[in-house]
Amino acid sequence: MKPVINIDEIAEFEEYEKDDFEGKFAILGEKIGAKQLGYNLTIVPPGKKSCPFHNHRVNEEMFLILEGSGLLRFDKDEYSLKKNDIIACPSGDRSVAHQIINNSNSDLKYLALSTNIIHEICEYPDSDKIISSVGTYKNKELRHISNASESVNYYDGEE
Repeated sequence: MKPVINIDEIAEFEEYEKDDFEGKFAILGEKIGAKQLGYNLTIVPPGKKSCPFHNHRVNEEMFLILEGSGLLRFDKDEYSLKKNDIIACPSGDRSVAHQIINNSNSDLKYLALSTNIIHEICEYPDSDKIISSVGTYKNKELRHISNASESVNYYDGEE
């Protein structure tokens, strides 16, 4: 396995589209042998959001803007984004929730880097959802989505 990849040579992307969320991304870490970090190249078209507003309880993320401009929602603040900006998204509670939005007229392209701990809890403050997962991106052993307001007693359903 070659431990180097050139961003300009990446041609295989996974695409996604749902309402205001649209883009394409290429998983890079696995292709160059990364074990404890995940890397991907993401392209978000004009007027779209990369993903819902969320925070990670376990994994930390970093983003490097490569092309275009946009907007970062981070907690209750908004920040303009431009080429060569670096964004830190540490793990934590809803005060570190984040979302990248392309509010420009051209594609927004960025490199995403994250720790790759397979046990994760993500919160989605806008929709009040929680996702619990165990496993890798391609091999989720467990994934559960619920509303944060839903809760059952520890002994419910037990004999």
